[in-house]
Amino acid sequence: MTAGIPSSRIDTSKPHPARVYDWLLGGKDNYPVDQAVGEKLPAEARANAGRNRAFMHRASAWLAGQGVDQFLDIGTGIPTAPNLHQIVQAVAPGSRVVYADNDPIVLRHAEALLVSTPEGATDYIHADVREPEAILERAAKFLDFGRPVALSLIALMHFLPDDHDPYGITRTLTGALPPGSFLVLSHGTADQHPELKRETESAYRKGAIALRMRTREEVESFFEGLDLVEPGLVTAPEWYREGPAPVYERSGFYVGVAQVPQAV
Repeated sequence: MTAGIPSSRIDTSKPHPARVYDWLLGGKDNYPVDQAVGEKLPAEARANAGRNRAFMHRASAWLAGQGVDQFLDIGTGIPTAPNLHQIVQAVAPGSRVVYADNDPIVLRHAEALLVSTPEGATDYIHADVREPEAILERAAKFLDFGRPVALSLIALMHFLPDDHDPYGITRTLTGALPPGSFLVLSHGTADQHPELKRETESAYRKGAIALRMRTREEVESFFEGLDLVEPGLVTAPEWYREGPAPVYERSGFYVGVAQVPQAV
């Protein structure tokens, strides 16, 4: 376990995005305050969470198949199986995976996150994405930043309002990655569910959770300076590289995978 972590006391009086997401996925590692937020969300929220999770699985497996064997997953959430390390190590057993999250309940489950293949390795950092330099410093003790790294920001950045500088945080993280690395990002949107926007934002607001759903143009800005791989910035069911196409459905997430270009 990484040393120097913050207090691990779980506050069950306040909802947390990771636990609300766990509830949406049908998990049991949440509390009444988290359930209360989830129950106020539109019924479509559960299906959207599942589509987003399926995108993470497809993108991670594809990257592992392309030879990427180092992953930094920030905003890990509750380790619902199969989690990222299980997906990538099934393809590339020697993969090294670092998870980072600021919810103490994820810290409590870190032992499950640290179960790796014999050839690979996993580690966990209890940290907040709003301190990207600290995450990078600690991840560099476990990952080799001289080789490509896949950075995952899955269903995370919509919890950062504009005044928290989500674009600057993302650029700090991707700016530390060597050429050939990748950013895997999914972000909540109301573009395909405009009639549900007010209900969704109200549910999170009542739970004192900041939520900033963004348009396609706003999400595209997270990939500034990077090369989006096919099929580009699309909704969660539209992103696939191999195998049969997922069933198309309306989605509450924009997703994309982009590569850090070679230095000119």
